[in-house]
Amino acid sequence: MHWLRRYRLLILGAICLFWTGLVLLLHFTPGVPFLSAVWSGEQQFEDLLQKQGRKTPTRDDFVFLGIDQSTLELPPFAPEELANNRAFQLMTARPFPWSREVYALLLDRLFGAGARLVVFDMAFNPPNDGDPQFHAALDRYRDRVALAANFDVANAMQAIVPNEVLIPPPQLADPRVGYANYFPNLLDRRTRTINYTMTDRQLAGLPAHPSEQAYHSLAARGLEQIGRGADVPRGHDAHMLRFSDEDAYPPRPLYEIFDPKFWHANYHDGAFFKNKIVMIGASAQIFHDVVATPLGPGLPGPALHLNAMAAAMAHQFLHMTPLPVDYALVLAAGLLAWALIAFVRRPGLVLTFLVGITLAYLAVVRVAYDWIGLLLVAVPVLAVFLLSGLFSLGYEYAMERIEKLRTRRTLERYVSKNLVKEILDNPGGYYSSLKGVRIPATILFSDIVGFTSLTENADPEALVKQLNEYLSRMTAAVFENGGTLDKFIGDAVMAVWGNVRSRGPAEDTRMAARAALAMRRELWTLNAGWHARGIAPFAIGIGINQGDVLGGNIGSQEKADPTVIGDAVNLASRLESLTRTYGLDILVGPTATELLRDEFHLRSVARVQVKGKNEPVEIATLIAARSAEIDPDFLRQLEGYEEAFQKFRLREFREAKILLTRFLESYPKDFLAKMYLERAVEYEQTPPDEEWNAVEVFKKK
Repeated sequence: MHWLRRYRLLILGAICLFWTGLVLLLHFTPGVPFLSAVWSGEQQFEDLLQKQGRKTPTRDDFVFLGIDQSTLELPPFAPEELANNRAFQLMTARPFPWSREVYALLLDRLFGAGARLVVFDMAFNPPNDGDPQFHAALDRYRDRVALAANFDVANAMQAIVPNEVLIPPPQLADPRVGYANYFPNLLDRRTRTINYTMTDRQLAGLPAHPSEQAYHSLAARGLEQIGRGADVPRGHDAHMLRFSDEDAYPPRPLYEIFDPKFWHANYHDGAFFKNKIVMIGASAQIFHDVVATPLGPGLPGPALHLNAMAAAMAHQFLHMTPLPVDYALVLAAGLLAWALIAFVRRPGLVLTFLVGITLAYLAVVRVAYDWIGLLLVAVPVLAVFLLSGLFSLGYEYAMERIEKLRTRRTLERYVSKNLVKEILDNPGGYYSSLKGVRIPATILFSDIVGFTSLTENADPEALVKQLNEYLSRMTAAVFENGGTLDKFIGDAVMAVWGNVRSRGPAEDTRMAARAALAMRRELWTLNAGWHARGIAPFAIGIGINQGDVLGGNIGSQEKADPTVIGDAVNLASRLESLTRTYGLDILVGPTATELLRDEFHLRSVARVQVKGKNEPVEIATLIAARSAEIDPDFLRQLEGYEEAFQKFRLREFREAKILLTRFLESYPKDFLAKMYLERAVEYEQTPPDEEWNAVEVFKKK
């Protein structure tokens, strides 16, 4: 324990260093199963920021025309509706993919309505019907249209481009063609970044070279076509998007463009498309053209291109802190946790700081994300901070508990167990109760009969060993019955019930009686063992009294004891002394007698006036608990004794003599019966005067 306290700061530092190193290791091993918990936790937290934090503003001039299920199936048309609608004739002539003349008609329709740009998230690679008409339209609107190409990941990044009829080779060099690929994170398959440009080296998994020819993404081509090429980020690195709302660009059924009813009702005869940027692509579930992003698992691919264009036009990109800064933040978190635990010694305040700093850091992370697009590392930092703090706090708590237990065990060698518990568990309440207060309490005094004479001839070492064995058993009886060991007075024991924590006067007194009976039993056991070893036995006297006492810290400024004083305490001490006079081991005061009568067998002893009291009191002896097994004949004979006792009080000495003689026939060694028989015979022959009231007055303690 000593070295744990001595090296406390080093141990706390080791705890914080352990969690710092472990979290750093786990955070930068994302591919290891189970160990990737910190990394995945950080990814999930960043995704939560994307969902809950600031978004790229949704653009009103972006429209997504989707090839959805209703477009693929098409509603039934009347013959007159088909007669004059070339697009519907082509779309109903055969299932998708339709003749590409449909897209030529679509371009004419949209640009005729004033659209600014039309982007096809479709790779028109195999030749198809209508390619010449579509080629002519692409040439007509060459500065306002963009088509998708695709790199086939499964076939060594082979480029799938629009066929030569539509766009002459090299297609990827044509300003109308851009690749539609997005490259998700390999571990969780979520797309968070976009490469607006890429090179062959990057496609092969190598770093890009500055002089290398670059390919442009579909989003980049779209921006260049509308004269916003300057908004395309420079360089070939992946850029983390700040997404728009998940439902920012819902798909509209493509077939409605050709339906006069919807063209009029939903698009105001084309006015809706004035200066709009229109994205055309798949939205039906059968195409499976959905991308998992921080916003969710099902963002349509065409909508992702619109997000990329919107982010570039608004310059809404996110960037992460450099790796050295991440390390510095994690190390700072561990250091801060160590400083809190090391120098703030109040656990409640430490917990408040841990929670407060955590919330403050989360607020800083949110502000940094919303206002400057900075993704501060959060989960590793807070994991180190909280784990270091809580485990260090747990270590401090364990050390405190061990120290408290050690202190408790040390104190219990000198102070009553229940008093130690109250002091350590409730120091404020306990100390405030010791300012001096009058309380009802039950006091027990126990003393060894003739111990002074024993010390004159006995071997000191053997006697001390025997005394310690005796006192250990006696105090155990007190503790087991909820009493407070007030003090040892040489070989005497003083115990109190109700001063530290009271269960009520009646129960306090009953526990004191149980303790006295336990002391009697323990002494019988001890005497039997000592007799077998040739050691002289002990005899004890016990006095129990209940009454109001003054409780408090009694003593000097240098040393004080929590104890009780008062007349009730003095009477308990006198009763213990009177056990020698009446040949009994337990005497009980008047109030205690009444409180015990229902649960214990009692025997009347005398009406006495002890030294220091002006009024006599009735005293009794404790026989046993009513629940104990007792000789029924003794209880019947005891009724005769009690009748004789009352006859004696009423000056009916002859009747008392007869009853006592009858009792002694069964119990000839009974000291009390013999004493009262002798007095009854004496008073029968020489009656006492009229003032006699059966009170025995004791002038000595």
